Amino acid sequence: MGLLLSQVVSQTAMAAPQVSASVDKNPVMLNESFVLSVVANEDVGSNALDTTPLQKDFIVGRTSVSSQTSMVNFKTSYSTTWTTVLFARKAGNVTIPPLTVGSEKTQAINLEVVPASSAKAGNHQQDIFITAEVSNNDVYVQQLVTMSVKLHFSTELKRGTLSEPELEGANIQQVGKDGESESIINGRRYRVIERTYAITPQQSGDFVIAAPVFSGEVMANSRRRSSFFSFSETKPVSVMGDSISLNVRPVPEAFQGQWLPSELLTLHQEWQPELTKFTVGEPITRTVTLTAAGLSEEQLPELAMEMPPGLKVYPDQAELHTSLNKDRLVSQKVRNFALVASKPGKYTLPEISIPWWNTVTNRYETSTIAAQEIEVLPGVQTANNTPFTVPEGGNTAPLGQEVQTVTVKEHSWLTWLFMTLWLLTSFAWFASARGKRAQQTQGTGSEPVKHIDPYLALMAACKQNNGEQVISLLPAWINSGKHHFSTGRKKVSTLDEVIKVIDRQDFTEVINELQHHYYGKGQGKEPGREHAQTATSLPAWQGKELLTILVNINKKQSKKTAEVAIALNP
Repeated sequence: MGLLLSQVVSQTAMAAPQVSASVDKNPVMLNESFVLSVVANEDVGSNALDTTPLQKDFIVGRTSVSSQTSMVNFKTSYSTTWTTVLFARKAGNVTIPPLTVGSEKTQAINLEVVPASSAKAGNHQQDIFITAEVSNNDVYVQQLVTMSVKLHFSTELKRGTLSEPELEGANIQQVGKDGESESIINGRRYRVIERTYAITPQQSGDFVIAAPVFSGEVMANSRRRSSFFSFSETKPVSVMGDSISLNVRPVPEAFQGQWLPSELLTLHQEWQPELTKFTVGEPITRTVTLTAAGLSEEQLPELAMEMPPGLKVYPDQAELHTSLNKDRLVSQKVRNFALVASKPGKYTLPEISIPWWNTVTNRYETSTIAAQEIEVLPGVQTANNTPFTVPEGGNTAPLGQEVQTVTVKEHSWLTWLFMTLWLLTSFAWFASARGKRAQQTQGTGSEPVKHIDPYLALMAACKQNNGEQVISLLPAWINSGKHHFSTGRKKVSTLDEVIKVIDRQDFTEVINELQHHYYGKGQGKEPGREHAQTATSLPAWQGKELLTILVNINKKQSKKTAEVAIALNP
């Protein structure tokens, strides 16, 4: 009886799982991860391990579970292994408490955690670690700070991810691409992956930039070997960088205007052609460049300019550039303004001024392009120029301007064409002079609006080389309805719509060239034009080519109109 009871107690003891715990390194460095392994000699559930007691002194990472079954001499054995990645919260002697698996507990483990600056840490080189630094620890609100994060590793990485730094109430974005290099530290070679972040705090106060964390897997030799094969396996690894303190100052009360904290902010301008004297109708390009250190592209203010009467400005879309220069983010905004004078005279361009706060000297400063005067001369006239005016009711020529007369050789087909055009123009003037007032000016209605044939006005504008007037008259010409252009009963209002209606390659090229003159480099010529130039190097626009094209279009459309009339009235 006693023997039977002894056997039952022995079998019961063997049925209870045996559990053990171990760490992959001891001592460990602060902010360096280590792996805690817990093994049970039975096939138990994956949730049997309770890791709650670890949270007091450790940052608990991911936990993975694996099970293994083996048979030796017809005897089957089972084991379950939990591997958990841990970070110590503080330096010193720390105890990993007993952990419960089912009804059993592991033994406690005494762990030594040393700071990275200690002598022991110097003797214990890490396989993988993170360093981080910022361009400035004492900044103003909305002042951009660059943070460089470097991941050093001397072992083979299988996979991994690097988290972003964290700062409450701040905009954080990566700048550029990851950089790769190699470094030798204490005689050991490391591969280095460097990542740069731009951090813009949005509120003042004392803050801590949370350290980035790398989590991944590295290659490790397996304990399982055979005579034919040698296996390798991975092990989880995590490493945490150091947290960085940041003092953020508020906006100074004395500052007025848009808040721009910068180490350096400059304004620069260029003229094409160079600033001397200009002529009426000649496009002038003024390029304004704003450069700022320590500001992002989004923080750069708008670049605009006020124009005195008689000058029109056509701004291009601003170009933005960002680069890193000695760990300083430098942003730049470049904008081109095409200026066109409608009459001669002297014009004063107002100054362009941008206030900003110098974060180096802690002073209010202003970057300025001073006001300046330019002189615009009348347009160039030739010996063959004759005035071109339209009688009352159809006057489209600016007062005092001379226009170029088109001269053709005898027996040229253009002779008959322009004779026909002259007759049509005379008839239009006669009809217009005798026409009644059909429409009053919008608003008070006190002044009548005289009817002007858009086609005739367009021809006159081409002869005067008045590109601005051509641009405004083209939609009216299409919408007049006299030539029965196919618009789907929809009024056109833009040059793009006019180009689609006309649908001619030569017309499209000439109109694009016209826009190229008056709207800057944003409206370039069509590809393939052999004499294409930049907007700033072109002479005053000439309307002769467009005039010839319009005559051809008018001739074809008139023929179509006549054919339609014959078909409708047999």
